[in-house]
Amino acid sequence: MAQKRSEELPVAGDTGILFYVNGKEVCVKSPDPEMTLLYFLRNELRLTGTKLGCGEGGCGACTVMVSHYDPASDKVQHHAVNACLAPLCTVDSLAVTTVEGIGSTKTTLHPCQERIARAHGSQCGFCTPGFVMSMYTLIRNNPNPTEEEIENAFDGNLCRCTGYRAILEGYKTFSKGYCCKGATGSGKCCQKGPETSREPIEGSSVLFDASKFIPLDPTQEPIFPAALKLKGSPKPLLIRGPRVQWYRPITLQQLLDLRDRFPQHSEQGKPQCRILSGNTEIGVEVKFRGALYEVLIYPSHVPELHVLELQEEGLLVGAAVSLTRLAAKLKDLQQTLPEYQTRVFTALLEMLRWFGGQQIRNVASIGGNIINASPISDLNPTLMAVGTKLNLASKGSKRTLDMDSSFFLGYKQTALQSNEVLVSIFIPFTRKDEYVHSYKQARRRQDDIAIVNAGMRVLLEPSSPHCIVRECSLCYGGMSYITVMAKKTQQAIVGKPWCEPTLTEALQLLPEDLPLAPDAPGGMVEYRKSLATSFFFKFYLSVLSQVSAEPLPLELESITKPFSREPVQSTQGFQRVSGDQSDIDVVGRPVMHLSALKQATGEARFTDDIPLTKGELYAALVLSSHAHARITVDASQALEMEGVKDFVSVDDVPGSNITGGLLSLQGTALDEQVFADGTVTHFGQVIGVVVAESQSLAQRAAQAVQVTYQDLPSVITIQDAIAAKQFFPTVRTISQGDVDSALASAEHLLEGEIAVGGQDHFYLETIACIATPKGEDGEMEIEASTQGLAGTQTMAARALGVPDNRVVAKTKRIGGGFGGKETRTFYVTTAIAVAAHKVQAPVRIMLDRNENMMSSGGRHPFLAKYKIGFTSEGRVTGLDLQLYSNGGISLDLSQGVMDRAVTHVDNVYNLPDVCITGQVCRTNIPSNTAFRGFGAPQAMLVCEHLMENVATTLKLPPEKVRALNFYRDGDITPFAQAMPQCHIRRCWQELINRSQYDERRMKTDSFNKSNLWKKRGLAIIPTKYGVAFGRPFLNKGGALLHVYTDGSVLLTHGGMEMGQGLHTKMVQVCARCLGLPPERVHIMETSTDTIPNASPTAASSSTDLYGMAVKDCCDQLLERLKPYMAADPKAGWEEWVKRAYYDRVNLSVQGFYRTPGLDFSWTTGTGRSYDYFSYGASCSEVEVDTLTGDFNVLRSDLLMDVGDSLNPAIDIGQVEGAFTQGLGLFTLEQCVRLEGSQQTQRGHLFTTGPGTYKIPSSSDVPVELNVSLMDRTPNPRAIFSSKAVGEPPLFLAASVFFAIKDAIAAARAGQGLTGVFKLDSPATCERIRMACVDQFTKQACHPSDGDAKKWTIDV
Repeated sequence: MAQKRSEELPVAGDTGILFYVNGKEVCVKSPDPEMTLLYFLRNELRLTGTKLGCGEGGCGACTVMVSHYDPASDKVQHHAVNACLAPLCTVDSLAVTTVEGIGSTKTTLHPCQERIARAHGSQCGFCTPGFVMSMYTLIRNNPNPTEEEIENAFDGNLCRCTGYRAILEGYKTFSKGYCCKGATGSGKCCQKGPETSREPIEGSSVLFDASKFIPLDPTQEPIFPAALKLKGSPKPLLIRGPRVQWYRPITLQQLLDLRDRFPQHSEQGKPQCRILSGNTEIGVEVKFRGALYEVLIYPSHVPELHVLELQEEGLLVGAAVSLTRLAAKLKDLQQTLPEYQTRVFTALLEMLRWFGGQQIRNVASIGGNIINASPISDLNPTLMAVGTKLNLASKGSKRTLDMDSSFFLGYKQTALQSNEVLVSIFIPFTRKDEYVHSYKQARRRQDDIAIVNAGMRVLLEPSSPHCIVRECSLCYGGMSYITVMAKKTQQAIVGKPWCEPTLTEALQLLPEDLPLAPDAPGGMVEYRKSLATSFFFKFYLSVLSQVSAEPLPLELESITKPFSREPVQSTQGFQRVSGDQSDIDVVGRPVMHLSALKQATGEARFTDDIPLTKGELYAALVLSSHAHARITVDASQALEMEGVKDFVSVDDVPGSNITGGLLSLQGTALDEQVFADGTVTHFGQVIGVVVAESQSLAQRAAQAVQVTYQDLPSVITIQDAIAAKQFFPTVRTISQGDVDSALASAEHLLEGEIAVGGQDHFYLETIACIATPKGEDGEMEIEASTQGLAGTQTMAARALGVPDNRVVAKTKRIGGGFGGKETRTFYVTTAIAVAAHKVQAPVRIMLDRNENMMSSGGRHPFLAKYKIGFTSEGRVTGLDLQLYSNGGISLDLSQGVMDRAVTHVDNVYNLPDVCITGQVCRTNIPSNTAFRGFGAPQAMLVCEHLMENVATTLKLPPEKVRALNFYRDGDITPFAQAMPQCHIRRCWQELINRSQYDERRMKTDSFNKSNLWKKRGLAIIPTKYGVAFGRPFLNKGGALLHVYTDGSVLLTHGGMEMGQGLHTKMVQVCARCLGLPPERVHIMETSTDTIPNASPTAASSSTDLYGMAVKDCCDQLLERLKPYMAADPKAGWEEWVKRAYYDRVNLSVQGFYRTPGLDFSWTTGTGRSYDYFSYGASCSEVEVDTLTGDFNVLRSDLLMDVGDSLNPAIDIGQVEGAFTQGLGLFTLEQCVRLEGSQQTQRGHLFTTGPGTYKIPSSSDVPVELNVSLMDRTPNPRAIFSSKAVGEPPLFLAASVFFAIKDAIAAARAGQGLTGVFKLDSPATCERIRMACVDQFTKQACHPSDGDAKKWTIDV
């Protein structure tokens, strides 16, 4: 790197960049090439609306708009970009727009901000700015988009709260010819008047009025900075950072000179140089794999790399052409060229359709995709199959390579020489009798890497009766460490007719071409093998349909069509408030979330958005990479790094190093350590904390801390724990009747087991906190993203060795929690408090997504073993059930989770003779913890599995068997609780009618008879959920109300706002009780110095508890004001308050509520466990591609009992969000741990970010989603007759799981397989495909591989 620069490189002084942010010029004289745009925006410009959600371009929370001027077209082009991946140096001469730059609550809202807020599309709000900016970019490019274009704009944005429906509906008001489609319930369009085809929902009403939205006026958008238009020709750049040099050549010769000087070395110890375009791969390598590239070359202004030229025989594409630009060009050519010539373009577009998200495609280049040489590249198989040619150049020479089987030499290695540059790619047209198709299967359809993909080409010679194969290319990704050709198969079929015997021969040869060892990286070996042959079968049929004079049989036709999906449709139904309710009384009305507008403008403050204070330091955790080992720690190398202030470990804890989860009456569950003390006992355990001047430095220093491990025996899975008899001590048992006799005398008996996998919380805001020593008496203030402030306070005080009253914990809002921040934030907040105490300075941390996922735990995996007896009519007579959960290393909340599981395994069914036991396994993984549903979804899935198997065994409709076993009013559960007001039968019948279940059942059966390889499934599933904390002492809530002399009200309560609308509902309750408009009531934050000893915001109980506490405050206050109100009823609120003030009446009130009657005893098996039950039912219809396991949810109808809804907009949002999270739990989300190898420990977590862990995206929600809240179901046990809504609806998503199982059963029946079969949860594409047993799966499965070591393990 000390080599002399060439004359064509920048002269001294050309080392800065100039760009615009929100219309203001920004000049950075010496930028650090390692700095991202996101870091600069948040930390240098303090534009904190742009969020860090994942750091790998997979969630969209960091989306900004980047604009540049194209002199050739004299147009400004706008692109949505992931700021977390964009190097700051790439925005030189560009204009960046953040969410703050388009509107504000203090000035004027932009329609993109207003509509997502008023359409109730913002809950926790952490993802909201990203959605706003994706939408804003779309309408800047296209002010009149279609609904499909709007939905596609969000393929790179994730939301964990809303379920997407509200976001899509709000933004579809921008679409061409927007119409509400009768969603008002009148059956008439909101704009046009005539009736629509959609039937109105009984009791439905509007959640928002689109006619009141701010109109979009494209002429009022900010103007692109004139200075950038006039800047002239770009200049080369050389920017020297502390560790990295950044070069931006502007000519091809400059680029080749640089590449010659800085070749791409593969050897360690030599300077590492990379050419980057979108930084979508290099950025991930640097951040998450510790890669350091001392030289980065950015050829953004080299003209030859950006060419898009139509030539006589094909298309020449510059290597730096973005995938978005390429796709646009291919679409244009489809419209202008003969169809046969563009078949290759159609195949490429099919791949580009699913390639990353919009933000990734906007910056990623075709050349980068090729040279990265990923074995699962979406484009390389198709480019290889069609005979693509690669134009290479080096200093002084040029050459052209065929992109064939010799191009990829090894894992991420190509035939390029170390000093060569890929300049352009030539993609030939297809010929008249040439056919090309591409295929991909991933865990999630949208924005996901492939499990297997393929590009296939065949050139046929017309002949009779069958065309003859003249050329063939079959190229696969995901079947080796490189993109591979199936050479034997290709050679064997050339010269043969395109007919069934040739198909059969190819299917027999493909496994020889594509061998996979049982422990092949990536796992899913049998599935991948079946995909390889299934893809060729699809290819065969597709080509046959194109060349044959006769159409394919109807039962085969559907499998040849590319996946398509209609835009999402929806309806919402809820009970209207009575006509005589006061206008200022907003209880029961669909009121917007109080923070929604601030969240949409980026003004809402989250923990890491708090401005830095003078002297503040940043922390990074040193986490265990082993499951169980003795350790020695050497931090000397880290401490030698300039700017590193300290290393904090067990030796620095001033109080107790013993910590734990939630307090209990029996003592404390103190079975964890703040810092590992000589031994680590689980993956992700905190060993120490590095404190430094910046986040990046702290993280680099944490990686420099050397930990030596001496491994000890470890237990990872439930099966491991059962074998080792490693359980936590308490065994829960619920027994009713004589189960042994019932099973012995049963007409029918089934036994078996089912597993339900875990789930990561994947809240968009990772764990964050700031600990600030106050300088006297050991006082400490902790601002944290947590659901449990009291626990944060207590555990920090314990570690600091001070009383609780010296520590104040507070939070403004949380970017999602779902139970994951109830106790599993304490390990971070306590460690950071100790660090702040040691350095006596404020210390901040926000975990990276991978750190969060590997250390925080998640939903408990469950294993159930059962025996069930039943009659020939389907009535259950006996059940013996053992439940096992994987609790992780410490007890945490696992016992409570198991308690709820064993009390919910009955779901809605009256089971007369049962014995249910539950045990928590102790394993060497992070403690699993609370997660929305708290064990109930796992248990209820087991129950519904049993009901399904009973129906299958008896060949009865499952819905009939379920209804036969329903509870009735007054029935007693196995845990001795009576069930008054049991609404399940009414709920069930209403949903059967609303969903048109019987009619659709017949249509589904008809579809399945007409389609061989696509099957539809339909299922209707009930749910019951008990509402209360499992520990009685937690069922309490406090509130504090201040009234000021101007009549304004400041309300505080013990609950945290995390997107569920708790603050909004509390303001509604307070306003109703005091008779005030809600604008007079304000909530600032939640803190332990205002509401002490508060229970965690969890168990779906916060509205019940704090609503009654707020009401208690209001009742007390009104009692104090009563004399003044009676003396002068017309004086009004402000006057009453002033008179009371002058009379020295206390206008500050503390309220409190404790839930009565909760007295269940596990010892006696008597008492009341839950305050009340919520009921619901859902009906879902799916379509499954049985050759791949891919599925599409066609329609879901949800009906939920929420009592008298306090806020229908929030409650429907909670139902939809819970349903979508449940959809992830039961179908998509799989926590993968590795079996172990030379590189990784057994049990190492593979799924540590959105690249490998897939929560539902906007394209995974039902195409048609109908949600209704039951009416006339008032609940006398909660505030204003309402019911809890956060957790109860999650299990509604089980209807999708069982609809999938129904479709699989139809596929199996077509293969002559009937009867009970096992489908564990989640029903991933792999499990779906392998359950659809056919010739392809049989060929892929080898009995000899059964005992071989696999790549992954089930925990």
